[in-house]
Amino acid sequence: TGCQERALGRPAAAISPVQQMLASGTGALLTSLFVTPLDVVKIRLQAQQTPFRQGKCFLYCNGLMDHIYVCQNRTSCTSWYQTPTHFSGTLDAFVKISRHEGLRSLWSGLPPTLVMAVPATIIYFTCYDQLRDFLRFGLDLQGSHVPLVAGGLARLGAVTVISPLELVRTKMQSRRLSYGELRVCIRSAVAQDGVLSLWRGWGPTVLRDVPFSALYWFNYELVKTRLCDHSGAPQGNFSISFTAGAVSGAIAAVLTLPFDVVKTRRQIQLGELDTLGVSVKKKPSSTWLIMKQICTELGYRGLFAGFMPRVIKVAPACAVMISTYEFGKAFFQKMNRDREQVFFPFQHIFHHRLSIKLVVC
Repeated sequence: TGCQERALGRPAAAISPVQQMLASGTGALLTSLFVTPLDVVKIRLQAQQTPFRQGKCFLYCNGLMDHIYVCQNRTSCTSWYQTPTHFSGTLDAFVKISRHEGLRSLWSGLPPTLVMAVPATIIYFTCYDQLRDFLRFGLDLQGSHVPLVAGGLARLGAVTVISPLELVRTKMQSRRLSYGELRVCIRSAVAQDGVLSLWRGWGPTVLRDVPFSALYWFNYELVKTRLCDHSGAPQGNFSISFTAGAVSGAIAAVLTLPFDVVKTRRQIQLGELDTLGVSVKKKPSSTWLIMKQICTELGYRGLFAGFMPRVIKVAPACAVMISTYEFGKAFFQKMNRDREQVFFPFQHIFHHRLSIKLVVC
């Protein structure tokens, strides 16, 4: 999207929602391929320090979505660290995993991402662009609050759509249910706790993801415009989008870190309670109670635990995702413009002949 076109309040060259979906889907795929090895190495290093015991959950997050993995027994756990290889650091882990276990081991856990995170990202990015353009050009709203509102609403919609699927996937992983058993499990849960039970865990996710999204898009549009003005570029190129995405992702990650800490603890609690067959209602833990508990146990610094790993992971993930998305949109915009230029002379001749006939009549 052109920086000058946005500044002047004019819509950029139109691309269809399907083209936006293709661009965001490509970005999600490349982000998954790029960030997944980083998190696999992180989990292997964690497992080296504190081996996962039976019934213990651990969190896997590759920049697009979180996965809860549950250790049913030592056999299932060892799929993440098949050999007792000692790693001296991140680079050493990359080399030894690739050498002893093959390159494919660096992309362990990728299938759930492709099934869940790619559709969620497509919904999210397409909704953001549609909402932003509607607010700017449909309602004629201008100002920096437009991406803030559009980003928050788009993420709220994506989380609401995906939340039941996330719960279903967690149950399948924790109890190793077949699809037939899963259907019975969902029916009994709905009959006992109501339809809203399918959105369990929705609250903590919204509290983390919606502020993150709002802050991310607000800062991204601001930083991108400043970089365009500084470089004198009429349009945001790949490097500008990459830099703006990394900066805005890092800022949003830091500001929403307490909600991320609470969300992680809440996810692990739900996963472990599911594994043990314990009703979640027996151990109520709202977001604010968990936050208070963390402050009591670890102080306020506990709410900012994992500061550096989160920034290191989120910043490049956001940079790769948004730069690929913007590149895809620019590609489709150019394709649409070229198509219009090809057909424009024929349209002009057609309209000219039609106007002559109308005048004669």
